[in-house]
Amino acid sequence: MENYSKARTVEQPCPCPFPGLSSDTNEVRVKDGSKIRNLMRYALSRMEVKPRALEGEGGQPKSKEGGSTTEVQEAPCSQALEKMPSRQIVFTGMGKGVSKAITCVEILKRRVKGLHQQTRLLFSTVLEVWEPLEPAAGLDSLTVSRNIPAIWVLLSRDPLDASLPGYQAPGNFDALWAQAAKEDAGVAGGQRHGGRRKRGGGGGRGKGPGGPVRQTDRSREPGKGQSRGKGALAGQE
Repeated sequence: MENYSKARTVEQPCPCPFPGLSSDTNEVRVKDGSKIRNLMRYALSRMEVKPRALEGEGGQPKSKEGGSTTEVQEAPCSQALEKMPSRQIVFTGMGKGVSKAITCVEILKRRVKGLHQQTRLLFSTVLEVWEPLEPAAGLDSLTVSRNIPAIWVLLSRDPLDASLPGYQAPGNFDALWAQAAKEDAGVAGGQRHGGRRKRGGGGGRGKGPGGPVRQTDRSREPGKGQSRGKGALAGQE
């Protein structure tokens, strides 16, 4: 492929793997270059209950950007009405955006409690068009089809079919993190006690295999001194 350069990449549309979704279900497409802060701002604005913002007394509509879409709110009434949250939202990610989509899902599940999750793993088709570097060389353009892993995650306030694969029931994440923190603290405490024992064992190495060697060396020196003492006594006699 040294004689070609990539001209463009075309993503083939992938059908939604969740049948029966309502037409007003929001879809968040997560890409490699997407910012999690912007994605979460858009998702939370759809899933959380927030009062409609009032803009002045003229009743002018206020535009609000979220993710890749722009929503224009209705003209405010005399009283602030609460915006009804969405019942379902879908996160999609492809290629390098899969891990970022999972991160967004976990953050939303901790911000909005009681969400049921349904996950689908599949492949998405991407067409890469390669053009020759020198058109006069007589080379034709090439189209390469690639299958890239993708993920679809459905979060719903309403219960989903628990018998389907990929279902996750809403859980208490606070208790989960508290248990993990206790386990980490226990492991860290065990390492500290183990380190103290290791240091204590190192101090008692003289009692181990290395101890008798030093003691025998020391015992030999007095032996020599004793033999010399006997020779001196013999000379005096």
